[in-house]
Amino acid sequence: MQHSVPNNKLLTKQDLIDLLSCRFDGEKKLSQIPNPELLLGGTKAAKRIAEAIQQNQRITLVGDYDVDGVSSTAIMVDFFRQIPYPLEVIIPNRFNDGYGVSPKILERVDADLIITVDNGITAIEAAQICKDREIDLIITDHHTPSENLPDAYAIVDPKLPDCTYPFKEICGAQVAWLVLALVKKELKLNIDMGQFLDILAIAIIADVMPLVDINRTLVKEGLAYLMRSPRPASIIIRDFLNKSSINAEDIGFMIAPRLNSAGRLEDAKIALEFYTAPTTHKAYKQFELLGKLNDLRKETEAQTTKEALLHVTSEDNVIVVAGEGWHEGVVGIVASRLVDKFGKPSIVLSINGDDAKGSARSIGNIDIYELIKEDEQLLTKFGGHKMAAGLALKRANIDAFRDAINQSAKKIPKEDYTPKEKLTGVLAVDAIDMELLDILESFEPFGEANQRPSFLLEDAEVVSIKLLGADKAHSKIEVRQFAHQRQTVELIAFRTVFEMPPNRRITCSYSISKNEFNNKITPQLLLKKIY
Repeated sequence: MQHSVPNNKLLTKQDLIDLLSCRFDGEKKLSQIPNPELLLGGTKAAKRIAEAIQQNQRITLVGDYDVDGVSSTAIMVDFFRQIPYPLEVIIPNRFNDGYGVSPKILERVDADLIITVDNGITAIEAAQICKDREIDLIITDHHTPSENLPDAYAIVDPKLPDCTYPFKEICGAQVAWLVLALVKKELKLNIDMGQFLDILAIAIIADVMPLVDINRTLVKEGLAYLMRSPRPASIIIRDFLNKSSINAEDIGFMIAPRLNSAGRLEDAKIALEFYTAPTTHKAYKQFELLGKLNDLRKETEAQTTKEALLHVTSEDNVIVVAGEGWHEGVVGIVASRLVDKFGKPSIVLSINGDDAKGSARSIGNIDIYELIKEDEQLLTKFGGHKMAAGLALKRANIDAFRDAINQSAKKIPKEDYTPKEKLTGVLAVDAIDMELLDILESFEPFGEANQRPSFLLEDAEVVSIKLLGADKAHSKIEVRQFAHQRQTVELIAFRTVFEMPPNRRITCSYSISKNEFNNKITPQLLLKKIY
């Protein structure tokens, strides 16, 4: 992989401020979030929901089992509690129900109105069943629509071609929240929509939305609100992270995987009950359970990755592997691991009887959704976006699909495979101090489309290496940047056992974050890539 560094002069703190300032055209305030009425179908949906409440009709909500889906569901549940109005809630079970509002789910629904959150844009069959049963279906989603749309009462999705909402890259929880803002207006309710910002921030981060424009504002405000929110779940998250301020990476690495593990391994209801727990005692119990499921998820994922590696044909442009009885809940993470290892889009399928279903993950500039779409005749269903997708097919078609997608991938230019690690430059390590931490913090939240700056350490001397952790799986590498320096710095490499190179030299990229330990804050250098 290339590492391109803007000329090798050492960056000053002012250079860094100038470089990072170029990423945004000013900060947006919460008051500048575009009017939800600009969402196509939003007002129609809100009027129908308001009418159902006024006429005492039965309303069922159908969510999704990932963090965005559970967050969307939790916001809806909380809102309806405050009206108060009864809401029947179904989050499909990944293993028994499959994804989204489906004919199978509809067998258990007896309602006048069904609302979906974070799913439904491809639910053509389900929409027809609702029509036949005279149930009004309102779809709120943010996934890419195909040419054929479900015949629903209303569809709210910023990615609809005719939707004029000015910022398209919002997650399912944001769409649900905006629709509820319109419901609030219809019913003239006294509900503060700002109280959902903690959940909203978690959803935006977990669903890897670009942290620019209004997403940046919502995450920034949401993380600040998380520090003071009276929601029992937020109190438990604060206690667990135990930091003076919470950043997007804390959510992405520590909280989102726990919330996700429920839907991956068992049932997303566990995560929903955490979010909507009425007491901190109940929230704590659910959080403990999520922690155990997350540990189990890690074990399952490690085992499946090991097996998947045995099936890889490394000369393929797109890696497609399938295994009997692989856990459906971890195939997406295993696909990410294969992407990291081979630098190619990867699809991991779990075979069950005659059927296979799984997840795809992409790399660089390759649109995996469009790539899969070219061979959709071999699939029973698929959906997703540029960097990730889900798919299902008959076991008998796996080999044909592998051949077809690799054929389709032949036209992708080589440079599209290159992960875009943009290095900010070379920093003198003696500039790494509290002031630098403050500068970096002022440009948070870091994440998708606003990556934490990466710096290059070139041909540095490796002074010593220590292995850390109960299983000695992490490395602490002490390095000296320039031969004439006395000062050394420590790089932390998580999940990497680094051995002393024969020439005692290292060239690598690293990022800088804040380490809080025993109420003491110090800069921490995290090793990213070794060249």
